[in-house]
Amino acid sequence: MAASDKLGKRVRTYREKLGLSEEELATNSGLGLHLIKDIEDGKTYPPISAIIKISRALGQRVGTFMDDQFIGDPLIVKADKREEETSSHRGAGGHYHYYPLGKGKTDRHMEPLYIKIEADKNEELSSHEGEEFIIVISGDIKLIYGKQTFKLGPGDSVYYNSLVPHHLGCVSGPAEIFAVIYVPV
Repeated sequence: MAASDKLGKRVRTYREKLGLSEEELATNSGLGLHLIKDIEDGKTYPPISAIIKISRALGQRVGTFMDDQFIGDPLIVKADKREEETSSHRGAGGHYHYYPLGKGKTDRHMEPLYIKIEADKNEELSSHEGEEFIIVISGDIKLIYGKQTFKLGPGDSVYYNSLVPHHLGCVSGPAEIFAVIYVPV
């Protein structure tokens, strides 16, 4: 079963347990009805910001929709064993590729990720509750944060409140980052 199918099934299950319609989930999460339908049908794997909004609207932690199994402490992910969990940031052809680093740690409060970013001209801003901490590993990153724009290179880091509308993308070519996302429950 593909990651998008697993995620969609979990979203539908939790939505139905709460007695919510797809329309109500869309309204409560601030996401479009078409996106909710595509997620539940397994047609798209949404960006992490959408997963956060859905998890908040359903009263669940983000990992509820990303985990398959329990792994005890300490959770170690070897660099050569990272697995891409999502097809991309915006479905097929998107520019973010996520590699979860906390998958299986069921009691976690943060979402650590290794992310490969490809060039994309779309600079759509997103926002969600919580905080993000980013470390650039390779390439050059452009962060739009509110009305400010910052350029970050390898070794640079940024920590910000993710309620402020933001966008993170690469400047010209591929880039790699480590990101830790915290969303209060």
